[in-house]
Amino acid sequence: MSHSIKTRRSSSPIMSDLPSRPLKRARTLKSEPSVDKLVKEEESQVTLVAKEVSTLVIESQASTIVATDEHEDKVKVERSKSSTMGNETKPKATVPRKKKGAAEPSPDDFPPRASREWKVGAHISAAGGIEQAIPNAAKIGAEAFALFLKSQRQWNSKPLSKESIANFKSRMDTFGYDLKHVLPHGSYLVNLGNPDKEKREKSYECFLDDLQRCEQVGIGLYNFHPGSTVGGCTVEESIKNIADSLNRAHKATSSVVTVVENMAGAGNIIGGTFEQLAKIIDGVEDKKRVGVCLDTCHLFAAGYDIRTKEAYE
Repeated sequence: MSHSIKTRRSSSPIMSDLPSRPLKRARTLKSEPSVDKLVKEEESQVTLVAKEVSTLVIESQASTIVATDEHEDKVKVERSKSSTMGNETKPKATVPRKKKGAAEPSPDDFPPRASREWKVGAHISAAGGIEQAIPNAAKIGAEAFALFLKSQRQWNSKPLSKESIANFKSRMDTFGYDLKHVLPHGSYLVNLGNPDKEKREKSYECFLDDLQRCEQVGIGLYNFHPGSTVGGCTVEESIKNIADSLNRAHKATSSVVTVVENMAGAGNIIGGTFEQLAKIIDGVEDKKRVGVCLDTCHLFAAGYDIRTKEAYE
């Protein structure tokens, strides 16, 4: 008995009906390196790095080390090269060389100064010691100068050294400056008019220290800002505090003339008018120990027109 097998024709084309695809060229794969080869390459790289490190260590051991001591003098310490066995000698310190001092300034190194009755000058930097103010003044041709005898923004400062005092006096003679043409300026912190007793005492101590510095170097004038009420008392009370402080300071010193500077008169500041300056002087017992410094900028700012001769007179 025969059976017929029915087949269903697929809608898709028969493979034999499709055009043949070109065969892709087989990729040539690089042969993988062997494990032994990788190990040898890694060992050679490690050996190379080890040699480089060893070279750097040897070079660093032979380098010169520069150290700085508390006096800022450089001390050179040389380390000798290590032997092939790795032995290292102890560092050997050399004796520091003394720095050569700077040449003492001479008047011949500066321009000549004018000689006249009215001296013209400026406030001069005393950085590095008060004796530095003298060549600094000569550098600009100043006939007179002002300076700070200590930091103007600190309550306490180290005392003047004997060397600094001696150098100041010596240079004053060498450069031909007269002490009466030197006017130190007081600290900006001082307020002798402060109604707070404790704060006023702190100002007084700072003020007195400056007067004593003047006497150490032979300066006879000292300029200062009178003070302020700080809004805590009347102008009259503040003026009395200033005068009382001056009387006390005069008794604690022997010769310095305290020079009151006129102020711009802003806010609670004392000294903005001639009347206030006069009242301070009235309260001073020794009139020979008090004077006035006219700051023309402050004077104009306070309302005094000094732009012309007629207005000034």
